[in-house]
Amino acid sequence: MEPDSVSTGLGPVREVSAGGIVVGPAGVLMIKVKNLMSQVVWTFPKGHLEAGETADQAALREVLEETGWQCRLRGPFLDVHYTFKRDGRAVDKVVHWFRMDPEKRSGEWDPEEVLDCRWVSLMEAKSLVSYKSDHRLVEQLEKGVEK
Repeated sequence: MEPDSVSTGLGPVREVSAGGIVVGPAGVLMIKVKNLMSQVVWTFPKGHLEAGETADQAALREVLEETGWQCRLRGPFLDVHYTFKRDGRAVDKVVHWFRMDPEKRSGEWDPEEVLDCRWVSLMEAKSLVSYKSDHRLVEQLEKGVEK
């Protein structure tokens, strides 16, 4: 298992997260959040790995925390790599995405992190996402590719 965040001296910080692409009869599950630049964006639920957690465990936990949906893993979907700046420092990030099926709504989304959560059609998801990496996820969903 990779640690959540690793500093490599003066170079970029490396971070590992995991998330879920939840597809059900009502479409794909998305969340609306405020990003690091205070922009409001629609994206997919994800977050950092906690100590001792595997990527798939973190993905299931994050989906539950951010959406209120308990899900079942179908398997790995896509690993996405990107770089961004936080507090003036480069961050190299990898997100391990997993394909999931919804099982039951067991709570509400986290109002501290999530502004809205809803099921959307794939076509609507394509128009809502703004991150390049999220566009790749939607493209993979359109292709029906599981890995």
